[in-house]
Amino acid sequence: MILKCPVHTETGGKMEFIKIDRENDIAVITLCKGKVHEISEPAVDQIHNAFKEFEKDHNIRGILLTGEGKFFSFGLDIPGFLEYRKAMFARFLSKFTNLYRYLFTYPKPILAALNGHTIAGGCMIANACDYRMMVSGNARISLNEITFGSTVFAGATAMLKYLIGGRNAEKMFLTGKMFTAEEALELGLVDRVVEVDSLMTEAMKELKDMAKHDLTAYAHVKKLLRAPVVRLMESREEMSIAEFNDIWYSEGTWDKLKEIKIKE
Repeated sequence: MILKCPVHTETGGKMEFIKIDRENDIAVITLCKGKVHEISEPAVDQIHNAFKEFEKDHNIRGILLTGEGKFFSFGLDIPGFLEYRKAMFARFLSKFTNLYRYLFTYPKPILAALNGHTIAGGCMIANACDYRMMVSGNARISLNEITFGSTVFAGATAMLKYLIGGRNAEKMFLTGKMFTAEEALELGLVDRVVEVDSLMTEAMKELKDMAKHDLTAYAHVKKLLRAPVVRLMESREEMSIAEFNDIWYSEGTWDKLKEIKIKE
């Protein structure tokens, strides 16, 4: 099953932000909006719906999430969200955080094949997956919100600390540094670094190995491991969304956001 992915065009009034394919019992979801695959509200809806469908499909044993070109994802669609009123943006933030929490607890294996730059909200989505394989070279991974006056969410913070520990999480969040794949591997942020040409082959091989396990057992062990993190996410996420929204619409941050341009 393939969804064609038009760029800057709409079909029946609805733009497609993802491309879906299947290789036997593995589903491949490819982010394909424009050049940098910025995350908009419709994109979140489409990604969430695709994962829900594959959760119900007993013939699918694992999901590979990747992007087209040189970007996995630039992060949130900042120029697009400048048109949102504060209440509308709060609605989106709730959807976005629900998406990464859903992926973090997903009962089937998810492998993020990071084909290029993985920035801010794109990094949060990648962190929610079970395994991250990233290409070497010019690609960078970062949670750089602080560099444009923004903050992060309780859930994103909890996931990052779960992956790389509290001190390393501080280094990422408080510096906004862009890490190479090799630096990210050293931090524990990614699990493996490969050459660009071998990414999809190696990612598929790794995911098929993960998907060989009994999926009921896999889901149960994953739930046990991540339950404390999820409880923390659920207890603090609503408050952090409200705080994020206030900072986003503050004068200083708003001025910096308006300077950000996305080149398609």
